[in-house]
Amino acid sequence: MNNLNLKASEVVVREVRLGSITGFSGSAEELVGCARCGKLTDQARSFSQTLGCSASNASCTVILIQDAAVISHGPVGCAGCLHEFAFTYRVNGVHRGLSKTTPRRIFSTDLTEKDTIYGGNQKLADAIREVYDRTHANAIFIVTTCASGIIGDDVEGIAGEAEEELGVPVVAIFCEGFRSKIWTSGFDAGYHGIARKLIKAPEKKQEDLINIVNFWGTDIFAEWFGRLNLRANYLTPYATIDQIAHASEAKATIQICSTLGSYLGAALEQEYGVEEIKTSPPYGIPQTERWFRELGRITNREQEVERFLAEERERWLPRIRELREKLSGKSAYVTAGASHGHSLLAILKELGMKPQGAAIFHHDPLYDNGDVNADTLQHVVNDYGDVPGYNVCNKQEFELVNILNRVRPDILLARHGGMTLWGAKFGIPSLLIGDEHFGMGYQGLVRYGERILETIENDEFVKNLEKHAINPYTKWWLDQDPYTFLGGDLNVQRD
Repeated sequence: MNNLNLKASEVVVREVRLGSITGFSGSAEELVGCARCGKLTDQARSFSQTLGCSASNASCTVILIQDAAVISHGPVGCAGCLHEFAFTYRVNGVHRGLSKTTPRRIFSTDLTEKDTIYGGNQKLADAIREVYDRTHANAIFIVTTCASGIIGDDVEGIAGEAEEELGVPVVAIFCEGFRSKIWTSGFDAGYHGIARKLIKAPEKKQEDLINIVNFWGTDIFAEWFGRLNLRANYLTPYATIDQIAHASEAKATIQICSTLGSYLGAALEQEYGVEEIKTSPPYGIPQTERWFRELGRITNREQEVERFLAEERERWLPRIRELREKLSGKSAYVTAGASHGHSLLAILKELGMKPQGAAIFHHDPLYDNGDVNADTLQHVVNDYGDVPGYNVCNKQEFELVNILNRVRPDILLARHGGMTLWGAKFGIPSLLIGDEHFGMGYQGLVRYGERILETIENDEFVKNLEKHAINPYTKWWLDQDPYTFLGGDLNVQRD
């Protein structure tokens, strides 16, 4: 395990801490081999179209906490994308059992050109006090931006002074967009702030409590855990500050997506002995059974888990076999973040489909727990075989469009909004499911398989769209090798 320094105000970015990369072309097996033998090298791009901003990822870890407030310390435009989390909170809160979804408390210090010359310290200090007077939030998070980072505002010092005055945690989260090419460094920044300022030492261990680090998926764990006499403590969407504070009392921590939760899981184990389930999340049959058996081992519920798995197999395997017969040989392409993208590849392979490739936004050779068993891509390769055409790219849509034009799969699976548009423009049935719990377990295979089948069979709209869509990319680019702007052959293993 990496030794996480929770006394430091800023998290070390993934390029440095984990050796993560954003540039690779080859196969999944080649990538896993490079990572395991220590010869993984990032490939630079001579042209880059777009990048994700870490500030948005950091914000998603804290905005959805029920009783918190968030201040974006920067120009108001940097808070322009944060309203989507207010929408997410209201819509998905219903599926997580909230009887009332309160408006999100999102603010901006609105740094101007004058502030970048004279500094924004006083503006931030005044904003913290005004936000507290308005909301009486149980914690206030300050999300930094490029502007506040460049001018060197003393965000940590101001947060400390305000915390002492107001009597509630005021947490500085350092996530300026220029810090890292790895967009998921923002998740780490958010959870670093939570781990060092909100989580308290355990008063009493709760042997049936399981932390779940997730996004905002539908609550499937209440039913699963109910059958195993366990309770779920969701972190951090829809949690309260008090729930988060007692995360140290849980028996174990699980993650829906290791890209999201690896830092918090490792921090809880390092600081409080809360054991992290390090094997991949339960997508696909082999991984589902490994995951549940590891949960049973940690919680001393091995017999209950075997009974649970037997019941799930009896209930869902017949339908899974039917779907395999219908989907066998169908081709697919995946574009998603790292760990969840690997999970989607496992689902496709389990359903008998043939992934023609994947555009995955980055790659972590290891997670913060330092355990090879946590390598989600390695599990896909070991369980199902290689995936050709594996592209690591930080949301370089020009590469994705070029590849889709060449491979023309039967379906495009995407995890993030805006990506299915490119498949639809080529007449490719495209599916985006935002609920990260949708494909988990045996039932998840059935749910995903039915949606894939439905999407492939109902392709009239995308076929018509292809006839009328205007592609912004020229014929010159579509005729080029998709990796024209990706650096030299740096990922080949050498003796």
